[in-house]
Amino acid sequence: MARVLFINGGSEGHINPTIGVVRELVSRGDEVVYVAIEAFRERLEKAGASVLTIDGQKFIQAFISGGRNYVLERINGLLLTADIVIPAVLAQIRGERFDYIIHDSMFGCGRLLAQILKLPAICSCTSFAQTEASFEAMMQSFAEEVPAPIAEPLYDTYRGLVAKVKEQYGADIRSPYEAWCNPAPLTLVYTTRAFQPDGDAFDPSYAFVGPSISSRYTPEPFDLSALEGKAVIYISLGTVFNLAADFYRLCFEALGNTAYTVVMSVGSRTRLSDLGEIPANFIVSRYVPQTDVLRHADAFITHGGMNSVHEGLYYGVPLVAIPQGADQPVIAGQVAGTGAGVQLRMQGLTAAQLREAADRVSSGASYRAAAAAIGESFRRSGGYRQAVEAIFAYTGRPGR
Repeated sequence: MARVLFINGGSEGHINPTIGVVRELVSRGDEVVYVAIEAFRERLEKAGASVLTIDGQKFIQAFISGGRNYVLERINGLLLTADIVIPAVLAQIRGERFDYIIHDSMFGCGRLLAQILKLPAICSCTSFAQTEASFEAMMQSFAEEVPAPIAEPLYDTYRGLVAKVKEQYGADIRSPYEAWCNPAPLTLVYTTRAFQPDGDAFDPSYAFVGPSISSRYTPEPFDLSALEGKAVIYISLGTVFNLAADFYRLCFEALGNTAYTVVMSVGSRTRLSDLGEIPANFIVSRYVPQTDVLRHADAFITHGGMNSVHEGLYYGVPLVAIPQGADQPVIAGQVAGTGAGVQLRMQGLTAAQLREAADRVSSGASYRAAAAAIGESFRRSGGYRQAVEAIFAYTGRPGR
């Protein structure tokens, strides 16, 4: 038996793909101590992990304080979280022994803790991976496009934060790439090399294990029998960009009183009373069991987040991707490029455009065929089981 320290932040998109990995590690004898925010305690404990927590509000405040307009501001924000995360984790694990650490690719404190604790490190990448060359190209664009009076203070802040991390914690950050992508000797990427843009550019230290699909935590009951034998469209904007009452009303206009049964998840921040009259063919809820609903769906209208896209395609559901921000435009572009769906822009979107796109992907044989082919490749890839095989190979233990 080995003990693993798993370091993550407070995002559904970064936590959910790791749930199956935790279950599989525990089922095969490893003990998992998982660091996250309190909101994820229940689902992580149900997966078999012992849970330690960090202050999610302080973490977000530190990250945002770095700025949001430029990539270097976001890198500085990640470095500013060190004083929130590292002391809290070290205090809670004092005197404990671990054999290795798994850290999220977007939360560099995990990589720093691997150095501090002198543990073998594994990176958990829940979005598309990024090569150092593509990152450097992005930084070159930053240097060329951002005026020096703005860029130079950001570089000064970056250098100061790197020096502070070195002085306080004895951990090295040798480049902005390391601070942003947090590379490790083994990186688990929860997609396939074929679906990853420029997948052939990654060396064997990147294990493309495929989507890690496991049962999703749902705090509210849902009657799946209402979907049996129906033409189902599922709509969700995920957990971050879902404060979108205008969009939900647009969905009512586009798809209300049609032959579709429409399941719409609106999250916790949208009040159902703000949506007005709900058409009779709509089932609207704050939360739904997404993977269970997708098994019945003919089309999925999504924000294009990595988890949602993977889950939709895993079950062969063609997508209407309407990216809201972050990496979603890249993911939505990849969906459209594979022929498994279409990409729309939220700005200026009309009910007629949304209805046409939903009709097209739900009834179009080419979209269904492309989604089914990708789903088959996803299911063959192994997901969380393949991730654990890669972990065991890296840590020198026999697999199955």
